[in-house]
Amino acid sequence: MRVSIKISAAVMAITVMAACKKYEPVPAEQRTIGFVFDKDDSLGTNAYAYLNSVYATIKPGHNRVANSDYLDAASDDAVSSVNNATADVYNMATASYNATNFFPGDNIWGDSYKAIRQANIFITNIGIVPVKDQLRAGISMKFAWRCEARFIRALTYFNLLKRYGGVPIVGDKVFTLEDNVSLPRSSFEECVNYIVNECDAIKDTLFTAPLAQPAAYSQRVTNGAALALKAKVLLYAASPLYNGGNIDGSNALTGYASYDATRWQKAAAAAKAVMDLNAYSLVADFRNAFITQVPTNTEVIFQRPNGLTNTVESNNGPLGFNTSPLGQGKTSPSQNLVDAFPMANGLAITDAASGYDPANPYAGRDPRLGYTVFFNGARWLGSSVLTYEGAPGKPNVGTQQTATGYYMRKFMALYENASNYASAPEDWMIFRYADILLSYAEAQNEVLGAPDASVYAAVEKIRQRAGLNPYQLPAGLTKDQMRDVIRHERRLEMAFEENRFFDIRRWKIAETIMNQPVRGVTITNTAAGFNYAYGTVLTPKFKAPSMYFYPIPYDETLKNPNLKQNPGW
Repeated sequence: MRVSIKISAAVMAITVMAACKKYEPVPAEQRTIGFVFDKDDSLGTNAYAYLNSVYATIKPGHNRVANSDYLDAASDDAVSSVNNATADVYNMATASYNATNFFPGDNIWGDSYKAIRQANIFITNIGIVPVKDQLRAGISMKFAWRCEARFIRALTYFNLLKRYGGVPIVGDKVFTLEDNVSLPRSSFEECVNYIVNECDAIKDTLFTAPLAQPAAYSQRVTNGAALALKAKVLLYAASPLYNGGNIDGSNALTGYASYDATRWQKAAAAAKAVMDLNAYSLVADFRNAFITQVPTNTEVIFQRPNGLTNTVESNNGPLGFNTSPLGQGKTSPSQNLVDAFPMANGLAITDAASGYDPANPYAGRDPRLGYTVFFNGARWLGSSVLTYEGAPGKPNVGTQQTATGYYMRKFMALYENASNYASAPEDWMIFRYADILLSYAEAQNEVLGAPDASVYAAVEKIRQRAGLNPYQLPAGLTKDQMRDVIRHERRLEMAFEENRFFDIRRWKIAETIMNQPVRGVTITNTAAGFNYAYGTVLTPKFKAPSMYFYPIPYDETLKNPNLKQNPGW
């Protein structure tokens, strides 16, 4: 794989099909650097196709972990319905791994550096191509393309950073087999600064989404995407795990040695910068945020297109329906998550004034519950999901089925009254406006002595869209009380979007959360009605401090002795 001679077929075999808005593999022979970055290609056709292959290194999150599970199934929000003895998310949740048998389902180290290298090939060679300037607000098109590749590279570094802490930064260098690559890890702070500086450098050279239709370019990198990535990185950098809560004293690889409140200020300002674009807003209906495609989805900032398909329904749809394809129910939401959803009046189900009925536990709940989870009696495909013992949705005859009494509903199209699955949008949103609002609220609340009107407004927009009535929060909340509200809203709003797993780590509460039972429900159908019995379905285990970060893969430390291993591994 000598980069100076050939680009592999796998790299050149991916292009964007605009009609279905999905990255599709297309057979192609090996191409030389000179063919891809052609000094006579005035349209930049081959170079642009290569840029699309850089985009294709971004992975969608649907059933991503070992091609079976959502990452949230390694948190307290769900478990895998797949054989738990072998599921990667089971091993992740029960501390059944080390640096040598590290779970392959989320070991992104190798693929990430391949993606970075691929981006660097484009960044260092696009200058050769004499693209006839199609000026974008005075910026040459090929320069804008180069900045798109820089964004994808920065996003890749962020995905590494939140798993491993500081990682080697290779700059624009394209290494070959002749190079003795033995780079040490950059510090956590250096990685944060690198990503933020990249976002600042490119934000004014990217597409500016039209105000009326911001999602029209959401599958390409826009200035909104660059600002959103900056906001997300700074939110992590300000969070307790890294901001003076270093798990290994003054280890520069895993965070900052001391707390600095200005990190929260920077995170709040970065999120506010996205809000101040006035280019994004919450869609009216929570469920439509995930199934409405461009250009009418005003909430999506940046997404990985996945086209029109029914793979989410096939992988995660409930059992008991004669559909084509059949649902496999791979993801089982936990009772922990279900109990976290309040009543529609905003009161917790544990509040005596909430109106919660233990004999009818799903009635009158936060509407997001029914759009996130299939529970017993939920309407689907012109009928009802039935998950009581022996029911079509829980036959207990060896078929893969719910492990908790629930199936995942989120991301699926509106098949409540349909007779079969069809094809629907299943794009994966990497940044959406709801996340920005909650990020701003979280950071701004930490900046202030007590939450101000802007914090209330950001959170209440989420609650109002959810359908809570009243959606307003009580006046006079303390900083600590508002922090709890924001974290709770984030859990409900962002479920199954690869946030909970990292949120409980950056908040440095995983050692508490993941050492408590993950629960489910057993429902029996009696003459008097349904009986609900709750119990443990998984006993997770979290080893602090080591499990706050992934181990650097052992084979990588063998190849590069300058790679210092993370604490505890």
